[in-house]
Amino acid sequence: MACGIRARPCSPCPTGRRAHQGPHVRPYPDDTIGAPTCLYFRYTFSMDFPAGNYVPLRVHSHHSLLRGTATVKDLCRAAASHGCEALALTDTNSVGGAVSFWEEARAAGLRPILGAEICPVNEPPATLLVRNSDGWRRLNHILTARLGDPSFSLATALREDRAGLVVLAENPGLLAHLARASGCQSLYVALPRHGPRQELLAFAHSSGLPTVAAPSVFFVNPRDHPLHRLLRAIGLNTRLSRLPASQTAPHLSWLMSPTEVRRAFVDCPEAVAQTARLARDCTLSRPPWGEAVFPRFRHLSDEQALAELRRKCETGMARRYTRVTQAHRRRLDHELALVATKGFSGYFLVVHDIVSRWPRTCGRGSAAASLIAYTLGITHVDPVRHNLFFERFLNAGRRDPPDIDVDFAWDERDQVLEALFARYGRQRAAMVCTRVCFRGRAAVRETAKVFGLPAAEIATLTRRLARTWHHGSIRELTRSHPLFRDLDLQSPWPEIINWAARLEGIPRHLSVHPGGVVIVPSHVADHVAMQPSAKGVNIIQWDKDAAEDAGLVKIDLLGNRSLAVIRDALAAVKANQGIDIPYPEFNPLEDRRTRDLLARGDTVGVFYVESPAMRQLQIKTGHGDFEHLVIHSSIIRPAANTYVREYVRRLHGGRYRSLHPLMDRLMPRTYGIMVYQEDVARVAMAMAGLDAASADGLRKTLARKDRSRRLRDQKHRFHAGALARGYRPEVVDAVWHMILSFAGYSFCKPHSASYALVSFKSAYLKAHHPAEFMAGVLTNRGGYYSTFAYISECRRMGLQVLLPDVNRSHIPYRGHHRRLRIGLMQIRGLTRATQEALVHERRRGAYRSCEDLLRRLDPDPADIRLLIRAGACDSIACGRTRPQLAWQALEWEQGRRGRNGPGLPLLPVFATPLAPVPDAPQPDQATILRHEVDTLGFLASRHPLTLYGRQMVQVPTVRACDLARHVGQTVHTVGWYVTGKVVNTRSHEQMEFISFEDTSALYETIFFPDVYRRFCTMLTHTRPYLLRGRVQVEFGAVTLTVEDMRFLDNVPQAAAARFKRRGHPELRHHG
Repeated sequence: MACGIRARPCSPCPTGRRAHQGPHVRPYPDDTIGAPTCLYFRYTFSMDFPAGNYVPLRVHSHHSLLRGTATVKDLCRAAASHGCEALALTDTNSVGGAVSFWEEARAAGLRPILGAEICPVNEPPATLLVRNSDGWRRLNHILTARLGDPSFSLATALREDRAGLVVLAENPGLLAHLARASGCQSLYVALPRHGPRQELLAFAHSSGLPTVAAPSVFFVNPRDHPLHRLLRAIGLNTRLSRLPASQTAPHLSWLMSPTEVRRAFVDCPEAVAQTARLARDCTLSRPPWGEAVFPRFRHLSDEQALAELRRKCETGMARRYTRVTQAHRRRLDHELALVATKGFSGYFLVVHDIVSRWPRTCGRGSAAASLIAYTLGITHVDPVRHNLFFERFLNAGRRDPPDIDVDFAWDERDQVLEALFARYGRQRAAMVCTRVCFRGRAAVRETAKVFGLPAAEIATLTRRLARTWHHGSIRELTRSHPLFRDLDLQSPWPEIINWAARLEGIPRHLSVHPGGVVIVPSHVADHVAMQPSAKGVNIIQWDKDAAEDAGLVKIDLLGNRSLAVIRDALAAVKANQGIDIPYPEFNPLEDRRTRDLLARGDTVGVFYVESPAMRQLQIKTGHGDFEHLVIHSSIIRPAANTYVREYVRRLHGGRYRSLHPLMDRLMPRTYGIMVYQEDVARVAMAMAGLDAASADGLRKTLARKDRSRRLRDQKHRFHAGALARGYRPEVVDAVWHMILSFAGYSFCKPHSASYALVSFKSAYLKAHHPAEFMAGVLTNRGGYYSTFAYISECRRMGLQVLLPDVNRSHIPYRGHHRRLRIGLMQIRGLTRATQEALVHERRRGAYRSCEDLLRRLDPDPADIRLLIRAGACDSIACGRTRPQLAWQALEWEQGRRGRNGPGLPLLPVFATPLAPVPDAPQPDQATILRHEVDTLGFLASRHPLTLYGRQMVQVPTVRACDLARHVGQTVHTVGWYVTGKVVNTRSHEQMEFISFEDTSALYETIFFPDVYRRFCTMLTHTRPYLLRGRVQVEFGAVTLTVEDMRFLDNVPQAAAARFKRRGHPELRHHG
């Protein structure tokens, strides 16, 4: 077609070359991302083209992992701004963005077209577009086969069945094969923006297949091509300077406007017009998902499932209650009627089938408000006794299916999943995925790697980011955060940081959700594509939000370390003391010692209430009963600090002016302060007049990650409703601000009640059986704190901590009679095989000597050296020193080599095998302690502060347990860093709350911004500190507001002498 097109070079292109020769492109320098100087041509046309009637058909979002750069929202907005009427999303081997794409496209006024680009390993790719619901199912099955079958052939899959699909391909061989095998219908020759277009046009002419203009899109605008190159280099694990051009999309692969497309395809306008016709052939007007998809239990009909559910509930109710009242029966009938209406009977039966084999569970979430779940043993909190409302879990107006969350002991969860997949099959059951996105530290590390920087230099920056990345963007942190003030970031670091900041939030890979499982009646791929994970289980390509939006009913089966702690502690109590406490009947809510322990915040190791914030809240409130513990488990939220402080003040009788009397009426137990998710819904209904479904929609919006647009709509609806009902604007604003404190992280009351019950069980065991309990905590690596911190807690509890011993240690920690024996599992590097063999062989009798151990166990040489260095062989040393034991082990190994042939070379620790060493002295105490740290990871035989006795006697300090006697005074304390939390102030400055300990107690400190800026680079877990600060108390909780700090081992003797003379010394900071 003669178009009269003239082209002129892109000014200020220095080459002066004509545009038809191609734009001048600046070469990419080594290890920089780079970008073409000229990105597109400027044309002068002698004819006009209409702007509309073009539909982008091969579009990749960031769900094309490590290829696409744009979110579906950005793509939809760009397409709408170009005047497109429709848009196709065709991510590489993925439909992961389909659900959000449908919503965003509709919101932008576009008609969404679903699809995917299928890229086989050894075949040319093709783009498949969905015409109807059959095509959606077929696409998911093809994707599932591609991702899970090593022998997958796209040609074979499409030859067998391509019903409901449109095939776009650039490869003539594939198209010819499909045309011969099953006809030409729905086959299109895809014309790229560049490349062998004339060859494809000739093939289309000879084959009779229609052409369609289908430029591939990988980014929204030309500026994003360097970001695409960065992603490809990371994906291929290569430096940018070595990135092959064949592995990246051309720099022209942005989302062009219809006018730009017509200019690019001026030689084939019919192919451009074909895009709109093809789009109209894709007739899906509604998403091919949305109806709730329930698991089916043993192929029972709905009526049969309901009858079976009622029978099990009646049996369970008789077991749960010594006296079943009419109130119980009415509640059960009400719940069953609603479950029957919603079709949930099979769902409950499936979950009951799972938990019935694993009785030590914690059913949580809103399902804990269900009497059905309680009678089935899914949950363990009585919803009738604790006034939990079933409607939070399920109500007549709720359109989406709720999910049931069940925690299992962390080391049993994989067995639960294996049993589930064995029962329902891997075609009917799969796990939900989670998208692992680039975040601060990973983004910097991966960007720096492809720039070619050495690992040691990268670690200098990423170690600091590990403590700060969630407090702002990478650019802001590296420019303004005090942790980075001493770093001189020379080129190329500024460029690396800028590109790393652009990586943040882009998905990197799919992983397994911690517990979300979907079970469907037929095949998972009827609904969504699935793929094998690194762990071997199948995952669907949707995350939890997308799965819920699509109607897939999810069961969350999560691992919980505290359940394993309780299990192991109960078993130890039975073995040690003969006391059998059955888990299902273990309900210590009225135990006085447990309540007292909770009330005084003595909760290190206790599930969910051991963090510094929770311990402080327990101390401030002074309440350890179940009802208050439920409140406290919910009120601690990232955005609720102001309300927590106000709650405590009101609890203690402080006078207050309520936002509105309505708030006090709705929430009398929490003094008008919203605590639970249900409170949000109740306030929205009462104040703004929302119905139950809309109020629950607000609650759901607050919980979502992608909530910003929806939340704006919810805010408008809430304000309009409340103002229309006569509430003052300032009251509505204040209530809405309180509602926003629930964004991202909040709990419903049933969930908090379930967790509070586990907290009570943990606290009971700590109060009554401390040695067994702490052994369980340490064995299961469970909790908020480090192993060392729990060892320190054991000492504070009066437990004697004993080192590993080959004759007394088991693999796990063991506690009995106020003593705690460290387990063989704690010896770093000791193989599991040696641990098991040592314990198994010991059943035949204790080891009498090192020779006896070596002869009977025949351990690996490295393992025997570890046992000796850890002191585990001291009890069988028979008067020998540790170097002599090591020498003995060496001789044994050399003799073993002589008997069995050459073995691994032995590198002795304590001696060089040049001659017999009959008289090797015991190492000095410092060496023994260093070996203890090396082998165990911490100092176990004593607190490390005891090693600094000389420095401590030189400085007058206050013990942590005595701080309450010095309220209002400026004092000095010695401290070992335990844990810390950096927060942003309202003025966006950083401060930190830090827990320190001395040999007497834990204590809490506050580093306000000015002090934090001075000392944040000094904070470490491995050195002792001398702190100066002012002691303050709030409702009984003592804190030290730090004014100055230095390392204790750096305190000069002269300064210490001055401190002793002055009594209240001034401590100067030595940088």
